[in-house]
Amino acid sequence: MSTNADRGDGRHWHATIAAAQAGDRQALDELVAGWLPLVYNVVGRALNGHADVDDVVQETMLRAVDHLGSLRDPDSFRSWLVAIAMRQIRDRARRRTTQPLDDSVPADGAADFAELTVLKLQLEGERREVAEAVRWLDDEDRQLLSLWWLEVAGELTRRELAAAVGVSRQHAAVRVQRMKERLETSRSIVRALDGACPGLRDLTARWNGRPDSVWRKRLARHIRGCGYCGDTRTSVVPAERLLVGIALVPVPVGFTLSLALGGKTAAAATSVGWSAKLLTALAKPAVAVTAGATIAAGGAYVVVQTPDTPPPRAAVAPAATRTPGPPPTVPTVTAAPAPSPSPSVTERKAAALYGSVVDGVDRAPARNTRPAALPHRPEPGITSTGGRQAVMQHRGDSVTLSGQGYVLVRWQISPHSRPGALVMPSWTGLDGRLFHVASAGGRRMDDPLDGTSDGPVTGMGGPGTGYTVLPAGTQQMWQNEYFYVDGTVTLTQNERGADYGITVFPTTWQAADDDLRRGPDQGVIRYGLVRDTGDDSAPVPQYATRTTPGDPATVPQRSRV
Repeated sequence: MSTNADRGDGRHWHATIAAAQAGDRQALDELVAGWLPLVYNVVGRALNGHADVDDVVQETMLRAVDHLGSLRDPDSFRSWLVAIAMRQIRDRARRRTTQPLDDSVPADGAADFAELTVLKLQLEGERREVAEAVRWLDDEDRQLLSLWWLEVAGELTRRELAAAVGVSRQHAAVRVQRMKERLETSRSIVRALDGACPGLRDLTARWNGRPDSVWRKRLARHIRGCGYCGDTRTSVVPAERLLVGIALVPVPVGFTLSLALGGKTAAAATSVGWSAKLLTALAKPAVAVTAGATIAAGGAYVVVQTPDTPPPRAAVAPAATRTPGPPPTVPTVTAAPAPSPSPSVTERKAAALYGSVVDGVDRAPARNTRPAALPHRPEPGITSTGGRQAVMQHRGDSVTLSGQGYVLVRWQISPHSRPGALVMPSWTGLDGRLFHVASAGGRRMDDPLDGTSDGPVTGMGGPGTGYTVLPAGTQQMWQNEYFYVDGTVTLTQNERGADYGITVFPTTWQAADDDLRRGPDQGVIRYGLVRDTGDDSAPVPQYATRTTPGDPATVPQRSRV
């Protein structure tokens, strides 16, 4: 991909643009290949990956080629091209007034642009939060953000942003500021939904899960008046600082740009400036940073692979580097039973066999006990049948996870609705290995939240509502439980007595490690707890089996896998 440094503000391309205007086929090829990624990012983010993205990108590129001769100042090529893209986006919005489309459905079931941004650019923490907050913006704000994002990333100037929107720089500044305010509100919503506020759960019980302006306003009102969610309103880092220097999202696999111009086929396109080089330009190393591509039948180039190389596989942290445990006076957490004083070689080998250690009941560490180092296992990625966020609130809801990587299971219990005995979720159909690697989220579910004269109020309930009770011998869960999947497994919600829900997120080692190290000084009850030993002696979660029973709730508590 041509970088901003390569492109400058268009002046670097002055000679190429002038040559293309004079009919140089090679120069035209270079323009299309070099500027397609910028157009794709503008349109993709403005439409959030809607099925119309491909059409709008194609219309933009074709109009730019068709009207290249009308460009008077080659130095203004970039702002001219972006303005064309914005006009096509607005034209598409006007066409929708007679034929409404469902903007919640991306093309061919693919990830929306927010998710694509997170995955392709490997965003974490607050950068990921900003990308996900885009879903909550209205169309007009999303269009403006598509330009502002590129401005703070160094791909556009404020002058070019204003020209693309069709307003003065002063007016553009006002509009950007208003959009940023709504973006910050959306960021607070993303954070609140990742939390465990009982009131927010009740409020969203009727929500279909699709972000829109009506629910943005409802959730924002709740956050403003909620002590539990209140700290989500303050952003740690401004969005513009998070986005500085972030690269363009690579053109995805399967993206197609037709070479037909004005009804002409690819074979006849050379008469209007297209050449054979255009068909191979994207496959060249200089452009392969954006996308690998090949020519397909019918005169199109199709992205068939991305150049992204997987991040280096981090080695498992050696035991010697782990943070020392708490002093003897503080209860320690042990995933496996203590070995005998003089175990035999056979016993030591047996203890290391996968599945020989199953979660057992433990005690929470002291609130100021810092976690040990979390070993970093290979994480090429996890796919989930529930998407990026599977919300399971009813008996029988399930999600199947496949691949190699980390998974977060977030707990939400509603004893005010229905306390009593809780039937735990179960892991079934395991093919491969499954580990319980860490517990975090700032608290165990039985940590006191506040107190009354009758007894403590915890995440498990209170004296006024009653308490949710776990089966005897069941490991007490924390707000966030982290697991490592190496293969395939299905997690099923088995609600019968108590009212509870779980949300399942494919995640990363870095996200888990960050969560573990958020301590009481950052507004939570306690640091997290590392359970992973880095090898096969790490604990296997309770209620796990390789079988697929007709009723997942019948899985034994301490089944061996």
